Amino acid sequence: MIVADSNLLAYLMLGGPEAEDAERVFRRDPVWAVPVLWRSEFRSILAGYKRQRGQPVADAAAVNELAERLLAGREYSVRGDAVLQLVAESSCSAYDCEYVALARELQVPLVTWDRQVLRAFPAVAIAGPAFAGGSV
Repeated sequence: MIVADSNLLAYLMLGGPEAEDAERVFRRDPVWAVPVLWRSEFRSILAGYKRQRGQPVADAAAVNELAERLLAGREYSVRGDAVLQLVAESSCSAYDCEYVALARELQVPLVTWDRQVLRAFPAVAIAGPAFAGGSV
């Protein structure tokens, strides 16, 4: 099991330059855990794709539904005090710290491309390409 941030999910679902690594991450470990916050973050990404690339709403809704099915039963609430403690220890957003808090709670790696998170929490966060390549 890993904690997957919303960008990893977007790379898997929407393609782009990081898609190959995201697919390798998924093949290496297809059990992805997420904080409940992922839904809002992912929908924000889908909204951006719709606006920037003219993606039809129906297509975005289909991708959202697929993501929800992929993560069904793997969504977790995180403790607010744990998130706020991580915010105090870093310059990361509370949103990012939700993923870190969940990874710590579940004692699994957080796979991300977010450089700030990778620098602030090297004990729990691992870069997507490194995880995809098997260097954990």
